[in-house]
Amino acid sequence: MNEPSFWIRFVLAVLATWRVTHLLASEDGPADVIARLRARLASSAAGKLMDCFGCLSLWVAIPFAFYVGEGPLQWALAWLALSGAAFLLERASPEPLVIQPMPDPTKESDDGMLRSNTIGDVRGGTGGTDESGQSGRH
Repeated sequence: MNEPSFWIRFVLAVLATWRVTHLLASEDGPADVIARLRARLASSAAGKLMDCFGCLSLWVAIPFAFYVGEGPLQWALAWLALSGAAFLLERASPEPLVIQPMPDPTKESDDGMLRSNTIGDVRGGTGGTDESGQSGRH
């Protein structure tokens, strides 16, 4: 195998190893297939394996090592290199962005942190207390 061909195959195999491992370890998959599989395997050895990107990348890299290497020594080295490179790509990627719904501004929220009276109530003398704890009526 010539050198440029090897590096193209290696880079493709690294990206494929990372992609498949990321899909299995961190994504729900199309139609939540992976999420259902992960839930079904939950506390089994395979389920625990799917929670560990580094562990899973070792297994995912095996078939790609055969694509990259020629012979047992190259297969073994390619297997570890592919897993390591996929793990480095995962570490280099930013934490996932979690999008949460915004609270509905039309609904009154009582989170225990905000006062129910407004500054106008305190200044206008309609009751309540100010920041010093004194009554709004003087």
